Amino acid sequence: MSHPIIEVENLSKRYRLGQFNAQTMREEFEQFLQRFRKNGAGASRTITDSSEFWALKNVSFSVKPGEIVGIIGRNGAGKSTLLKVLSRITEPTSGEARIRGRVASLLEVGTGFHPDLTGRENIYLNAAILGMTKAEVKAKFDDIVAFAETERFLDTPVKRYSSGMYVRLAFAVAAHLEPEILIVDEVLAVGDAAFQKKCLGKMNDVARAGRTVLFVSHNMQAISVLCTNAIALRNGEIADRGLPSAVAERYLSSESHESAEAIWPFESAPSSSVVKLHAVRVCAADGKVSFDQRIGNPITLSMDFWCLRRTRLAPSFHVFNQNGIMLFPTATSHMKELAEEVYAPGLYRASCIIPTAFLNSGIYFLDAFLSRETDGRPYVHVPQAVSFQIWNDGTGQGDVYTGDENWPGILRPLLQWTSAMIGDLPQQSN
Repeated sequence: MSHPIIEVENLSKRYRLGQFNAQTMREEFEQFLQRFRKNGAGASRTITDSSEFWALKNVSFSVKPGEIVGIIGRNGAGKSTLLKVLSRITEPTSGEARIRGRVASLLEVGTGFHPDLTGRENIYLNAAILGMTKAEVKAKFDDIVAFAETERFLDTPVKRYSSGMYVRLAFAVAAHLEPEILIVDEVLAVGDAAFQKKCLGKMNDVARAGRTVLFVSHNMQAISVLCTNAIALRNGEIADRGLPSAVAERYLSSESHESAEAIWPFESAPSSSVVKLHAVRVCAADGKVSFDQRIGNPITLSMDFWCLRRTRLAPSFHVFNQNGIMLFPTATSHMKELAEEVYAPGLYRASCIIPTAFLNSGIYFLDAFLSRETDGRPYVHVPQAVSFQIWNDGTGQGDVYTGDENWPGILRPLLQWTSAMIGDLPQQSN
């Protein structure tokens, strides 16, 4: 019987409030400088704020070689913190994580890449970090480039890459350099659908070769199909574990109630050095926040955000159904008059309307994005920020035809039809 390749025992991670909202090391340093300036360069001070945030609390589990473990949970549940601890990026406050094998991690766009180096140079840099020789990299180099589909840009500094190109190359490097353990965060959501499918297939190949995959995703269909086991986190603790389809079903059922509004204060809002997300809401036709929506009424999706400095932004939503399938994205950049808008510092609200009789009855989730307009790279991404449920109010089709609430298909548009006679029956010979 093989020993676990990952053993986690009573793992906990504590932050002081105000220290855990940086998305990157650069942003963490910028926040430090802001606090330094605010408190005085030479002033000594005592931290009296005892408010604490436990990102992880007594988490314990083990993973065997060759397993694909899906990790799910709402934003702030502790998923990314867990992966950072396992990747040795963050030290735990208490507990222990034992890793037996080489780890390759893909935790955010551009992880491990130096922006001024070319794609080619970054492939060798990542390989060196993993402890691989030049000979080993050369043997895999062509496969990496072919998978990433970035051959034309190999000798271009990666700071000029789009977010999609970044992710393609980063995943290709992580998956092809034969780590014993591959750790992948929600970063794949940045890529297009075809590339996501390609990545899921590659992770399956990695597991069949006897290696281990830890996979964080909000795509419940991918979790159910790809993974052998799943763990659901809630408030830093393991809320559920077991077969992926069962864990995903229980998670969606438990997380979908009355969450049509999410509000963050300025100090702890999901943020970058450019923007902070203040609120996400789903409103009914009367303008009131409501989890329950009716097929026959328009639905307003909105987000409030602080712009911290003058910049061009693209607020957007990704709409998912209860099976984790993305139905469509929508963004201000889809409107010509808003595509090149420059935001001055201040508080803004961006909103859009889903028309009547468009979505089928069921539960839906919104991912909220605040992205760089030039290349779509997210400044802020909050998966499953809010949810809402659509009920059949007799407006949609299905009522007259079958009387059935469960109309087949994902969408339920009430399209305008006409019917008219356009000719006579043909005459038939005796």
